[in-house]
Amino acid sequence: MRFLQNHPNLLVNAYHAVEWFLAPFKRWMVPGGVAERVFIPLEIITKGPIFDCQMCGQCILHSTGMTCPMTCPKTLRNGPCGGVGIDGRCEIKPEMNCIWVQAWERSALMKDYSQDILIVQGPVNHQRKGSSAWVNDLSSDVKTHPDGWLP
Repeated sequence: MRFLQNHPNLLVNAYHAVEWFLAPFKRWMVPGGVAERVFIPLEIITKGPIFDCQMCGQCILHSTGMTCPMTCPKTLRNGPCGGVGIDGRCEIKPEMNCIWVQAWERSALMKDYSQDILIVQGPVNHQRKGSSAWVNDLSSDVKTHPDGWLP
């Protein structure tokens, strides 16, 4: 599945297709509703194997080179910590590559969103954990950031 992550434009095209397909159904995309109960298992079986999705409910894959920042042992959403080894390895789990090194490299391959990696992301809203990122994205009822965050 890393093949897909290493070719992020394929995933961006799939993202745009799904977004286009779901647009007419936007009014039914309500957190806690029927659509979310359908989407959660779909996201688990698709995003889990491809991105090692942690189901944070606030996906920013297009901003991170189609690399899930929540797989960072420190769950950092705005770049690497100060402990990235010179070889690009994680200080917490030396057997793994730093997620942010991968995100930076993959972002450079993206046509549409390559500069989005430079955008500062808001803090994780832990109340969304386990919810559907698609439903949250398409729902106008869901706040983008938790209280207190001023982008």
